[in-house]
Amino acid sequence: MRITIVAVGKLKEKFWTAACDEYLKRLRPYTKVTVAEIPDVDPARAGGIEAAREREGEGILAAVPESARAILMAIEGKQRSSVDFSQHLDDLALCGESDLAFIIGGSDGVSDAVRARADETFSFGPITLPHNLARVVLLEQIYRAFKISRGEPYHK
Repeated sequence: MRITIVAVGKLKEKFWTAACDEYLKRLRPYTKVTVAEIPDVDPARAGGIEAAREREGEGILAAVPESARAILMAIEGKQRSSVDFSQHLDDLALCGESDLAFIIGGSDGVSDAVRARADETFSFGPITLPHNLARVVLLEQIYRAFKISRGEPYHK
C-alpha cells in the first residue's frame, strides 16, 4: 500500500515536525508514506476566503496521485474507531485499493473541487483540530491501524 498525506500548511514548529517524523519512521516497515505540503493562501491576499480555498484546492488536486483513493479529512466525515479504521484499510487493500491519499485542508476548509474528488470522508469526531495536530493524529492512527492489522502490540 502507498499512502500520500496531502496537507495544507507547512509544519513550522519543531515539535510538530518531530512528531510527524517519528510516525513516518515507524511506518516505514509497513508502507510507503509521502507527505505533500501545499502552501496555505492568505485570504486577504487572495481576494477572500473562497478564492484562497480555490487556490489551495488547485495545489491539493495536483498533489493527489491520479490513481489514488482520495480520503478527505472532514468534521462531517465518517467516524471510525481505531479498530474499524484498521479493518477499513484492510478492506480497501483487499479490494485492490493500494494507493490512498488522505487530504487535510487548511483553516478555511477545502474547495468544492476537492470535495468532488474525494472518494470518502473521514473524521476524528466533532472536534476542531489545528491542521498540524490533525496531521500528527492521522499518522498515529495509520500506524496504529497497521499494528492492529498485524496483531502486534501497541494498541490497547
